[in-house]
Amino acid sequence: MENTDLTYWDNRYLTGDTGWDMGRVSPPLQAYIDQVEDRNLRILIPGAGNSYEAAWLQEQGFRHITVIDIAPSLIAQLRQTFTGTAVQVVEADFFTHAGTYDLVLEQTFFCAIPPSQREAYVRHMHTLIRPGGRLAGVLFDRTFTQEGPPFGGNKEEYEQLFAPLFTFKTLERCYNSHPARQGTELFINFIPI
Repeated sequence: MENTDLTYWDNRYLTGDTGWDMGRVSPPLQAYIDQVEDRNLRILIPGAGNSYEAAWLQEQGFRHITVIDIAPSLIAQLRQTFTGTAVQVVEADFFTHAGTYDLVLEQTFFCAIPPSQREAYVRHMHTLIRPGGRLAGVLFDRTFTQEGPPFGGNKEEYEQLFAPLFTFKTLERCYNSHPARQGTELFINFIPI
């Protein structure tokens, strides 16, 4: 099932069907963010969801944060939440979004797109990250029994998919996942070639 249209995702938010939402910053992403020193980095969070990571970045003094999502009701809520802050909220399709970023944070977006779009994700991600920049975050290391989203995957799959355009600094099992995701996440830190 290819659930990439805005109506599908908007309905998920309108009905509160957001089982992926942990209600807080993803622990592996929080640990990563806490190690980043340059508060002037241009940061993108695609498929932003409730944007706990953006809120954490803002609280830590980061100045250039962009979140994008296609769900209009979510965007309206985020615009209200982040009014007057360093967080820019953009209603857009990731695959048509243009920009240059130092860091892209991946948290549940990759697993929300159909596997048929993963190569396009990698190619487009490569165009968005400046040379020397990073793609960091978490990917599922599991398969799902139900029809997605979410869509799972594994380390070998990701190595094949990302290797043509990215160097891997980290692609390892998370040691600090949220309890509901223990043993099912890989932390990634990829640098565009």
